[in-house]
Order: sequence, then C-alpha cells, then structure tokens
Amino acid sequence: MSQNQKTYFNWSSGKDSALALHYLIQQGNTSIDRLLTTVNGHYNRVSMHGLRKDVLEAQAEAVEIPLDVLEVPESPSMEEYNSLMKNKVLELKSAGYTHTVFGDIFLEDLKKYREDMLRPLGIQPIFPIWKKNTKVLLQEFLELGFKAVIVCINNSKLDKSFLGKELSLELMDTLPEDIDPCGENGEFHTFCFDGPIFKHPVAIELGEHLFKSYDDPSDKIEKIEFGFCDVLLKR
Repeated sequence: MSQNQKTYFNWSSGKDSALALHYLIQQGNTSIDRLLTTVNGHYNRVSMHGLRKDVLEAQAEAVEIPLDVLEVPESPSMEEYNSLMKNKVLELKSAGYTHTVFGDIFLEDLKKYREDMLRPLGIQPIFPIWKKNTKVLLQEFLELGFKAVIVCINNSKLDKSFLGKELSLELMDTLPEDIDPCGENGEFHTFCFDGPIFKHPVAIELGEHLFKSYDDPSDKIEKIEFGFCDVLLKR
C-alpha cells in the first residue's frame, strides 16, 4: 500500500488504536490524515469510552492528526447507527478516501461486520494488530512508553477497583485470569494520553466515578452495569 492512498483511522482514543497507529507510522507505507471517532451527541462523549469530547480533541491535537466526529443520538438502534456510519463513510469516499484502519485484535464477528459494511462502499479495511497476542501487545505498549488510564469497565467482568488506574505491568499481573490483557472482550476501555505518537502528553486529571446500567443485548441478564472514570483537561 502506498502513501498516496488516502486513509482514515477509526479512532477509539484508547490503547489499541494508539498502538495500531504507531505500527503504521513505523512501517512508513501508510499515511493517516484523519481520525474518525463516534461521539454520543446527547452526552457529548466518546461512545463506549465515555470520554469528554474536549479531551478527545486535545488528544487528536497532541498526535497532530485532524479529528472527524460522527455524532450519534443518545440510544441509537443498530439500524440508525449503520445508516449514520454509511453516510459518513460515503462522505469520506467522496473526499477521496479508499482505505480505513481499525485497532481490532481477535473478534472475528466484529471484523466480519466491518468488512461486510465497507465492501459495498468500496473502502478497504486495514487491521495492523489483528491476531497478535494481547499480553505481548500490552507489554509492548508499555515498553514503548505509552501511557493510558482505564476509563470504563464492565462491572460484571472486572472489579470496580481497576477504574481510573493507569496501565502498568504490575497492574496487568493483577488482572483476573479470565480477563483479556487488552480488554478485547469488552472488559475495559482506556484513554491513551502519552507515548511515541504524541508530540506532547495530554495534561489530564481524573474526576468522579460514574456507574450506569444498560439493557443486556444478549438477554443473558436483565442489565449490564458499566463504570466510568471521568477524565478532565488540566487548566
């Protein structure tokens, strides 16, 4: 793949996206000139991660790549989300984009969903860290000097005490055995605020912990509770 093929990055704001972007930069054959992040318009926060939009904007400024936002309603149906994303991708295609990047690691159903959605639109997906060992990935992430904090946990899978903790090798050793080291099964989500792709760290402070319950899409239990650690910019 050559650098003249326009590529945007589906940016989560977390560690997997940061490491995938680092891989592409190091390989030197893919130029990323736009980050795309889904933001809940009702809360003005990154979907799933619960990150404030102004913190996301500060992160994009620190990695020096323009940010593009797909705004979705408070509780969009899958059909609504797919329609909004399709329109955004068509907008990007009209701007000349032909490729897009994801930080997915091993969820086959999610990868297939992305490929199936993009194929009719003529956009080629790229998965830089696909099928890599998640424990090795997290070790590499930390050894490279990346820094990230846990901003969201699934309370049914991970204890509340992990919320707001900065990732470290020591913390990784305390994860329960059934928890993926990268949280690839949705156990936790992170915000990356420093590392080799950053021109400067994002100056943050941690705020209150919030807990919210959502309907379980798998219907295995009535509700799923998630915990969120609020992240604020230092003023």
